[in-house]
Order: sequence, then C-alpha cells, then structure tokens
Amino acid sequence: MVARALLVLSVLGSLSLELFFVVSLIGFLVVVELTAPFTVTPAWRRRLVWLVGIGLAVFGYIVVRRILEILPPGVI
Repeated sequence: MVARALLVLSVLGSLSLELFFVVSLIGFLVVVELTAPFTVTPAWRRRLVWLVGIGLAVFGYIVVRRILEILPPGVI
C-alpha cells in the first residue's frame, strides 16, 4: 500500500513528506477499520489506539502548520 501511495504521488508530481504521511495515515485508518473484529478485541489491537492517536496528532500539527502558512502575516 505504501508503494502505491509513493507511485501515485510521484506520477501526479505531488510527492512531499507531509502529503505522503497523510495519504499513508488515511490508508492505515481504512485498513484498521475494515479489519476490526466484531465480537472480540485482541490485546494487540488495543495498542493500535496509541498508534492512531499519534498519527492523528501529527496530522493535526500538519493541518495547523498549513493553515498558519495560508494566513496573512499579522493575523495571529
């Protein structure tokens, strides 16, 4: 999946570390949700909550940084 994300971003000419991270995080979250069991939660899946939380925190940092780049100087 990561190789496909790299390939698509390269072909589109949009390859950057931030965009690669966001696309990979979205793919990871989709896989986590599609493979979630209905009745029993294994112990190793509880650790995914930390990984998802860290990923969302980094995503939030990227979004805030991008918003601050867009705003004109002196607004904040």
